[in-house]
Amino acid sequence: MITPDRCLTITDNSLTILNEIFMQKIAMLGSGFIGRFYAESIHGQRGRDKVVAIYARREESAKKFADDYGCDFWSDNMEEIISHPSVNMVCIALPNNVHEQAVMLCAKHKKAVVSTKPLGRNADEALRMMQAVEEAGIFAGYLEDLCYSPKFLKALESIKSGALGRVIWAKSREAHPGPHSEWFWDIEQAGGGCILDLGCHCIEISRNFIGKDIRPVEVMCWADTQVKPIDAEDHAIALVKYENGAIGQFEVSWTFRGGMDLRDEVMGTEGTIWINNFLRTGFEMYISGRNSGGSGEDYVAEKAESKSGWLFPVGDEVNELGYNHMFTDMFNAAEEGRDAAETFYDGYVVNAIIDAAYRSSKTKLWEKVDLPVWRGKEGVTKPSNYTEYDEDHYLIKQEVTHDGRNKLILKNKETGKISERDI
Repeated sequence: MITPDRCLTITDNSLTILNEIFMQKIAMLGSGFIGRFYAESIHGQRGRDKVVAIYARREESAKKFADDYGCDFWSDNMEEIISHPSVNMVCIALPNNVHEQAVMLCAKHKKAVVSTKPLGRNADEALRMMQAVEEAGIFAGYLEDLCYSPKFLKALESIKSGALGRVIWAKSREAHPGPHSEWFWDIEQAGGGCILDLGCHCIEISRNFIGKDIRPVEVMCWADTQVKPIDAEDHAIALVKYENGAIGQFEVSWTFRGGMDLRDEVMGTEGTIWINNFLRTGFEMYISGRNSGGSGEDYVAEKAESKSGWLFPVGDEVNELGYNHMFTDMFNAAEEGRDAAETFYDGYVVNAIIDAAYRSSKTKLWEKVDLPVWRGKEGVTKPSNYTEYDEDHYLIKQEVTHDGRNKLILKNKETGKISERDI
């Protein structure tokens, strides 16, 4: 029998202690656009997690971020921030060319790490980072936010339940007028253009829908610099062939006008999914611009290009783009000693597919995806999806026509002849 004197009393003090135990004390590396998005999500989601430290390349940027988000300390010395004893997790929100340096410091100081996308500028960088965190035995999560958006998670749940049958084609599109920071436009710092910046999202979305354990085999890609005065590509389209016969497709652009277009489409043998994540969410607003201030809305949505006329706001931008679900998964996974849904291994596979896309854009040929480390299925073959109708025929299609006929289209198994029959 449990008597009152033996019951655990939860006091304010014990709750504080529990929160301290299960609290992520985060060092943010990078004070720019994405670092601020991350901080808003971290402070607004589980409630007990906090960005306690900020590193930025410029001292004034670090101090402003610290003031804005209540950080306990700030510095323009990256290792000083990572190694600080108050920090138990590091969040990388830096330009692509310094991801590897930051990850190696996390491995050196045995700090859990989560990194923005893409993991590396190429697969060699990504593989080195993956191997470093695994050898150090630290938690490492890949911050692919669009694989955590509410619509994506619902679609993935339906696909995994078998509702669409076998997925045979998955297309993802991201297009907008271009990134916010100057380093994206510098090919040395960024490592590439819109393929690396946006294609990483699209590739991982399709991988999830097709199956992350299915090997990507080869890529055919067209890319060009059509509008911007830069050395990298600003527009690209590619096909990714998977070992089971499925096709992934991505369309990416830094030249699109009208906001940010995020759309996914999945085709299975038994169903189809269409997702519009951002540009058309069901929230539409018209503003004349002749209000008292005369300037329209102050902020509509990420990469929106106008503040008056017909506008398409996003109700909860941080949530709709997946940040909330993403950080919840990352923190819970770190505390539970498991992998997050998106890991450094996933980032490495994505980088390998992107490398093949860049090679294909130059050779105009299908290019093999080089994966010296592969942890998925081996030797998968394209499955037969023929539907038996009777002993002699396969069913191609059954339909009711406009005149009321119930028509079958059949293929003779032996002769291959196509015929139709009313039933």
